[in-house]
Amino acid sequence: MSAQQEGVVILGIFVADLAFMGDRMPKIGETIAGSGFKMGPGGKGSNQSVAAARAGARVTFISKIGGDTFGEIAQKTWKAEGVHAQVGVSEVDPTGVAFIYVNDKTGENAIIVYPGAAGTLSPADVDAAADQIRGAKVFVTQLEQPVVAAQRALEIAKAAGVITIFNPAPAETFPKALYPLCDYIAPNESEAAALVGFPLNSMDDARRAGDVLLANGARNALITLGERGALLHSAGNSIHVPAVSAGTVIDTAGAGDAFVGGFAAAIADGTAPAEAVRFGCTVAGLSVTKRGTAPSMPSRVEIDALLARLK
Repeated sequence: MSAQQEGVVILGIFVADLAFMGDRMPKIGETIAGSGFKMGPGGKGSNQSVAAARAGARVTFISKIGGDTFGEIAQKTWKAEGVHAQVGVSEVDPTGVAFIYVNDKTGENAIIVYPGAAGTLSPADVDAAADQIRGAKVFVTQLEQPVVAAQRALEIAKAAGVITIFNPAPAETFPKALYPLCDYIAPNESEAAALVGFPLNSMDDARRAGDVLLANGARNALITLGERGALLHSAGNSIHVPAVSAGTVIDTAGAGDAFVGGFAAAIADGTAPAEAVRFGCTVAGLSVTKRGTAPSMPSRVEIDALLARLK
């Protein structure tokens, strides 16, 4: 790795989150009354960028948006958070959008995402940002944009000695050639179950799933397990890091992005992997005590204060 490499570069999408609160989802053909509504910035890649930036990392975000009102919200969000945006603007496709249902009693959520302009991200778009990827210490991507773009970016990062984190979310199929490009493959428990073909009902199941992901070529499996915390699993070590409670859980939307962004920021800062997982769990624990996705990401001051209380 070059001595000049620093910070976090993330390839992903921005969407405007349209969050509806209620006690249940409506059935087909049914209309029900909601208990709340909130619009804000979202999209896994953008959320992870905000989480990493608030956690103290220097962040560059690679994406595409539309030339519309939601695109303006995206630009304002990145500017406010200090995220450098390497972002194309489409004159044809709209900015992405997400429907989010949040259960107003449990905080659990269900989401439909339309990537809009970011759904047209191509290997050529990635090549245009290759210098930024090569200059990073950590590179992160997911599966909300086309997999061919994610693969090209991982190839560039891996060839340059950049630490790679692949968050295979949502649970779409992807070529097995991506596994060897992953220093860390970071699914949640349902995504991991989809990848390995069995549920992760116990920690032994999670470790067995980790073995499958390693056998496919990933260097480390980093599986988030909700209220059970996270598992960092490698050929020589397997570490379970408990979840971090920071208060009453209000909204779990964005918790996975909080974890990935926090973990990436910690790794970029030179933190040992197991401690970086704990840092990520702390970021996620704080995020679920607030509503929204990107707006719920905690500041470095909040993160450090909670870590100090936990010691």
